[in-house]
Order: sequence, then structure tokens, then C-alpha cells
Amino acid sequence: MTPPSESRVTRLEFRATVVLALATVATAWSGYQATRWNGEQAKAGARASALRIESSEADALANAQTQIDVATFTQWVNAYALKQKELSDFYLRRFRAEFKPAVHAWVATKPLRNKSAPLSPFAMPQYHLDARDAARRLDISAGSLATRAQADIQRSSNYILGVVLFTSALFFASISTKLQTPRLRRALLGFGLVILVGTVAWLATFPVSISV
Repeated sequence: MTPPSESRVTRLEFRATVVLALATVATAWSGYQATRWNGEQAKAGARASALRIESSEADALANAQTQIDVATFTQWVNAYALKQKELSDFYLRRFRAEFKPAVHAWVATKPLRNKSAPLSPFAMPQYHLDARDAARRLDISAGSLATRAQADIQRSSNYILGVVLFTSALFFASISTKLQTPRLRRALLGFGLVILVGTVAWLATFPVSISV
């Protein structure tokens, strides 16, 4: 028959073994998640950088188009003001398709006689550039991805902290098996178990990244 003291020791060792096993698995899982979220951060950051480059290119295109519009409008408005219809029609035909609606809307305000008319077609609501709109959309998307990358960095950091905490649980559970005093063994094992359960509950609130 097994003495009660030996039975208690056996139960403590069994519990310590369970805590050690769970903490080992949790440590590996937390380390895997830290690596995964670090990779997610890298992908989001790279995509954000690519979108910012595309946004800059679209913005540069919009600036170039604006310069073309200003140059052709300057020539056209001189001919228009001097009532040189043939010359003004020549420039009008060469306006960009995006620019023509703003010019026609501006002419409809009779700027030569109407003092309250907008100063130029560029002040008309009809004047807008698709390239400029694309640049704004790309910049907004890049900002969203940059924010996601920051969140992924925090998630990776949280899981790394989880590794540290699980390792602490491993330490206390392991030490508890080396001690001779049952009360102290229970205390250290209980402390390790609290750390393990608390960390698992905390990490359970975070999203999970899995690659198959």
C-alpha cells in the first residue's frame, strides 16, 4: 500500500508534468504566432510602401496633366479674349478630355462680361483629375495598411511576451519538482499554473494567423 505522503508527491509530480507539457505547447504556439504576425507586418508594410509609390506616381501624373491644361488654356484664353475663333477652336480641340467640361462650364458663365464668374476653369467644380483621385485613394489605402502593420507589430510583441510568460510557467513548474517541501512545491506549481492560465486567457483575445 502506498503511503499517503508518497501518494501526494505522486499527484504533485503528475500535476507538474501536465503544467510542463501545456506550457511547452503554449510556448511553441506563442512563438509560432509571433513569427506569423511579424511576417504579416512585413507584408502589410511592403504593400503600404508599394501603394505610396503608386500614389506618388499618380500624383506626379496629375501634376503633369495640370501643367498641360494650364499651358493650353493660357494660349486658348488669349485667342478667346481676342475673339480669334479659328485659333481658339484650334486650342480647344487640343484640350484634354477631362479638361473640356470645365472649360465649357466656365465659358457658360460668360467670364468676359460677368464679373462674378470664376477666374478660370480650374476653379470650376467640373475640373478634376482621375489621376489625382487615384493618388488620394492609393494614399488612403497605404495609410490603412501602415496602420495594420503597426497593429501586427503589436500582436507579434504580445505573443513574444506570451513566450516569456509561458517560459516562466515552465520554470516554476520545473522547480516545483526539485523541492522536498510539499507546501513549497504546491506554491510554486500553483504560481506557475496561474501564469499559464492567465497568459492563455490573455492571448485568447488576440487574432490568430495560420498558414497551411
